[in-house]
Amino acid sequence: MATSDPVYLRVVEDIRRQINDGSLPPGSPIPSRAQLTRKYQVGETAARHALRVLAGEGLIIGRVGSGHYVRERPDLAPLHRWRFLDHSTPFAADLQSQGRRVTWDWHSEPTEAGPDLARRLRVDQSATLTKTHYVFRGDGRPLQLATAYEPLGFAAHNVEERRSLVTRMYAHGVKITEVVESVQSRVPDPSESDVLDLPAGVHVLHVERTHWAGDRPVETSDIIIPGDRFRMVYSMPV
Repeated sequence: MATSDPVYLRVVEDIRRQINDGSLPPGSPIPSRAQLTRKYQVGETAARHALRVLAGEGLIIGRVGSGHYVRERPDLAPLHRWRFLDHSTPFAADLQSQGRRVTWDWHSEPTEAGPDLARRLRVDQSATLTKTHYVFRGDGRPLQLATAYEPLGFAAHNVEERRSLVTRMYAHGVKITEVVESVQSRVPDPSESDVLDLPAGVHVLHVERTHWAGDRPVETSDIIIPGDRFRMVYSMPV
């Protein structure tokens, strides 16, 4: 981050080190701007900028009228990507197997494929797809966003039809042979931060998942997972 006062880096690096090595455990107060200026012999601008950078990295949080504190680091829950593929909502089934109470909302609507989805599903850009958006919650807290796209004739249209994708495709004479996931870490969009209630500095894991029937892609999804709540677990049979 550009600044005209690079001495702020000394403050950031020292406090970051103390947080990472445990010298400043979660919940510990961070010195005020005035205390930082005295301790590190820097100006108030540098002290203020250092606090902003640490908050932007998700290492500290500010409390109105109270100052800054080291942010709590929750234990990361495992998401087993190879399990529950025959369930209508694999994410919910995985968390429920861990004793979590999971609920979800969803709605479907038609949408035009456009360039990206046309590439992913090997259809014309003008093709009409069924877009289904999900918000998953654990104990009322939003935990995952997912948006799935399917050719119009394959999608479920009511609650009774919301069987697993593998089962629904099989009913259409289509056998799923492979599930491919591409995972990247990125800064969340403002709408994603808002729905998932993400603290500043927290990235999301963006999973692009595609179900294949032989050499034909028949469904693709964008799955958004908070990077501070989950870790991805994969199995690679040998």
